[in-house]
Order: sequence, then C-alpha cells, then structure tokens
Amino acid sequence: MDSMTLNKPALQETIDQVAVAFSRLKGIKEGLAGADADGGIQFDEWDWEVGVGLYGFLRRALAAGDRNAVDDLVAWYGRQIDRGLPPRQINSTAPMLPLAILIDHVDRPDFRTLVEDWADWLVHQLPKTEDGGFQHVVKERLNDGELWDDTLFMAALFLARAGVACGRRDWIDEAVYQFMVHARYLSDPVTGLWYHGWTFNGRHNFARAFWARGNAWITVAIPELFELVPDLQEKDKRFLSNVLASQVRSLKRLQRPDGMFHTLLDDPTSPLETSATAGIAYGILRGIDAGILDASNRVHAERALAAVLSQVDDEGVVQGVSDGTPMGHDLDFYRRIPNLPTPYGQALTMLLLTEVLLEGEEGA
Repeated sequence: MDSMTLNKPALQETIDQVAVAFSRLKGIKEGLAGADADGGIQFDEWDWEVGVGLYGFLRRALAAGDRNAVDDLVAWYGRQIDRGLPPRQINSTAPMLPLAILIDHVDRPDFRTLVEDWADWLVHQLPKTEDGGFQHVVKERLNDGELWDDTLFMAALFLARAGVACGRRDWIDEAVYQFMVHARYLSDPVTGLWYHGWTFNGRHNFARAFWARGNAWITVAIPELFELVPDLQEKDKRFLSNVLASQVRSLKRLQRPDGMFHTLLDDPTSPLETSATAGIAYGILRGIDAGILDASNRVHAERALAAVLSQVDDEGVVQGVSDGTPMGHDLDFYRRIPNLPTPYGQALTMLLLTEVLLEGEEGA
C-alpha cells in the first residue's frame, strides 16, 4: 500500500485491523479500533502497551470531537480504578498520560485525585539515581542506578501534563529536568543518537547500543512534550529542539531506501525493526507539527510509513517487531533478539496511522 495514495477509508480500515490484532495478542476478544459492539474499550490490562494505544485513541477522539469515544475512555479508566491498579513503577505510569489529558475534559474528581497522587509519587517516592534521574524501575527489577531512554515517554510526559492540568509548575520543571538529565547521559554528542541506557554503578552505557526502539521513544517524546506543555520555557525548547534535530539528522542517514530501520541503527547486519520504524515516523511527523523539524523531513516519515504498512499482514498483525528488550551488555544481545508479533508493535503502528489519519482530516 503506497502511503502517498492512501485514502481515509483504507487507512481507517487498516487501523481497525491493527487494533483487532492488538486485542488478540493481548488475549482479548475481537473488536474494531479497540472497542466492542457496545462501544466499550476492550483493553483489559493496565500496562505501557495499552497506555500507548490509549494515547492515540484519545488524541483522535479529541481532534474529532467524538464524545462517545471520550466516554468509552472514561468508562475504561473507571473500571480499572474500581478493580485496583497494579504497583507503581515506570512502565505502569504510561496509562496515566491519557488520563492526565482526560481530566481537562470530564468532571471526575477521582481521576484528578489519582493524577495528583501518582505525580507526587513520581517526584517524592520513585527511586532516583545520582543527579536525581528517574530510576527505570519496572515490575521485574529495580534497575538500581540506571537511566533508560524509554523512561521519558513512559513517565516524564505524564508528569509534565499533570503539571499543566493541576497548575503545578514544579512538576513541569521536574519533567523537563528528566529530559535534560537523560540527554546528558544517554545522548551521544557525535551522532545525536541515544544509547539504550546508562548505569551509575560503573558509569557506562552498557553495550553502547544505539537501539532503534529506544531512539524512537525519544523521537516521539520531545515533540509530545512541546504539545503537552504549551508554555514550555524558551531555553528548554531551544535545547530540546537541537537534541531532536541532531538525532533526526543521523536517523535520516541510517534509514534504508525501503524506509525501514535496523534494530541497531548503525549496524546493517542487525534485523530490521518495524516498531522503531513506526515510532520514528510518528515522531518526525509530530516534530514537523511542533515546528521543531523542517517540513523537508516529511519524505522520510512517508518512506517509513510505507515500510510499516508493508509489514501489516492481512489479519492486521504487524510483522518484523523485535521482542521485549531489557538492557543488553553486548551488541550481539540485540542482534539475537527475535522478531515476532507484539502488542507494542501494534500500539506504535496504531499511533502512527492515527496521526496520518488526523493529518488527512485536518487537511480535508
């Protein structure tokens, strides 16, 4: 399917197919665009993969003025809260980002209380590394003294938006600081690419891997911060704009002619990786929307979009997605990660396709 000739009905059909496949991979009954026949959102698990999907769902609902879709989200969050949320850590914070936006559109004091309490927990109770970075605590391990690049999307964006919604400039400042401290230790000054992680226990970047999906989270997170915090300070915008532009310059150079990226961005012998390709394309489009990136970068996003669409099979399953990737201590670790269908591959693809659909609706 050619991204240049993709029409709105065809794109919506593809989004629906990808959403159905997402539900299947999560072990949930089928439905279109994450909703069942009665309009209720099916994703019945509170995790980061669902958080990514719900963020795209909410963005489209608000842009389209779709009150029914907003109500579906309200009902989903209500059910999750009623049954009890999982322990707090970096990845379980991801579904809080849509909620921090939603509280501006619904009268739910319980939602606002949860946002305030969770943001306060991030600032005061989440373990911190040296220099006050958010330690990448996940359900499997504490990752003592470690900074990971996906923390910014999973947790810092929520804190920034919570600060806007609750009038807490200190939370916004803390979120921006997390971008700064992560950039200090993870961003390579030579290429602008980001390493997967950093540890203060030994003070190194592990395998010094330019992991593609990790870089995609950065390409996404910086423009999202600009939209989520409309009054971001000029000095912060200037710094982060340059960080993103530097990264994208290298990403463009490393993109294959067919639009794909490799699991290790600078290693053409490593496997091709669709979820990173989708995230990078989405981030570039959002960067253009935010005025951070020049419109000439759109051709690279469109090339990536075409590549991603070529990886969506007839059942809506996104192929060529690398399996879950903890921190690697050598580059072969990343080369050996198998490709298989995953919920986050579906979610990142949904996010990209929803953005393209929104652009088409705005330009209609």
